Amino acid sequence: MEQRTIIREATEADAVVLTEFNRAMARETENLDLNYHTVLAGVNYLLNHPEYGFYVVAEQGNDIAGTLMITYEWSDWRNGLYWWIQSLYVLPHFRRQGIFRRFFQYLAEQAAEHGNVAGIRLYVENDNSIAQEAYESAGMKRTTYTVYEKLYPDKEE
Repeated sequence: MEQRTIIREATEADAVVLTEFNRAMARETENLDLNYHTVLAGVNYLLNHPEYGFYVVAEQGNDIAGTLMITYEWSDWRNGLYWWIQSLYVLPHFRRQGIFRRFFQYLAEQAAEHGNVAGIRLYVENDNSIAQEAYESAGMKRTTYTVYEKLYPDKEE
């Protein structure tokens, strides 16, 4: 029997799971072993500062199947916010079961309720074709932008 997936906003009680999922994503995608205490502090900071964003979790039964973080970017061009999906992670045994689609539906509903959301964005590794297919099947479109960054030494892992 297929279990129903519940999508909800994360609470402080989810901080440890969010931390573990963030660390697992970093290991899997970038072969990084992030410091547990640094990530936990970062997770708790966002949970206690909703002006910067929020976390969402997918539950199946008693299990957290996936998590993601939304951060905000103000667009003067659109006079609204872009919601950036970050720290998206679904446990391997829950993948390819439509969890991202359910996340995206939830976010679209929340964005409509907020009324000032100009769009939802994310970035993805160039060679992660499976994730790209999931994003496109949910209705997202590839952009023409390339991301650049400058990391500061005390924030690198």
